[in-house]
Amino acid sequence: MTTAIGVFLFILLGLLAAAVRVLPEYERGVIFRLGRAIGIKGPGLILLIPLVDKMVRVSLRTVVLDIPPQDVITKDNVSIKVNAVNYFRVVDPMKAIIEVEDFLFATSQLAQTTLRAVVGQVELDEVLSAREAINKRLADILDLHTDAWGIKVSQVELKDVDLPKEMQRSIARQAEAERDRRAKVIMAQAEEMAAQHLVGAAHQMANVPVAVQLRFMQTLIELAGKGNNTTVLPLPIDMLSNFVTAFAKKNGGEK
Repeated sequence: MTTAIGVFLFILLGLLAAAVRVLPEYERGVIFRLGRAIGIKGPGLILLIPLVDKMVRVSLRTVVLDIPPQDVITKDNVSIKVNAVNYFRVVDPMKAIIEVEDFLFATSQLAQTTLRAVVGQVELDEVLSAREAINKRLADILDLHTDAWGIKVSQVELKDVDLPKEMQRSIARQAEAERDRRAKVIMAQAEEMAAQHLVGAAHQMANVPVAVQLRFMQTLIELAGKGNNTTVLPLPIDMLSNFVTAFAKKNGGEK
């Protein structure tokens, strides 16, 4: 009699354990009754019919899916390796369980093929400089295809782009040439501005002759302040021309 009661209590506890489920806030349960989906329950306490109902847990939290490196040939025939990360979450647990066998594996495979397809349609310069546009295009394509599985793709981000050694050296040379070009352009612009200022100063001095003398005196003060043993005095040509003319007249008169 005692053994029968113990067996009965054991069976009863087993049935209660099979009938009671507790789901956290971030999970939902897809309920199947005799193989037929009857609805979604949770969160909180869930009561099932033992041996009749079956529950499949589905997490509603955002999943961070790492897309492994993919060998891709870009539009300009450059072989690179690209990896990315995909952020998505389940918005319809019923579809995620019924419409696809394993939504995590299916999303991973779709993300890999989409990454190869999208990167293969653009050139290398665009992969390196227009990542935002590529990320948005990847997210839009994945979200469109996973909508039937009850999955919402919120974001896709390219992580690393591995280039061949020859291409890295070529890009480095191109960047160096671009820096040299910019430096030469800046120097040319600076010289042009300096020449314009010199022309403006020359015009002002031509209109005010005394400005030349003042500038000459300022130069003498600057040279004297440096403590040089030898001082070179620059003389304007118009000052020397008077001496040359007088010397020429004197020589002509003696003849």
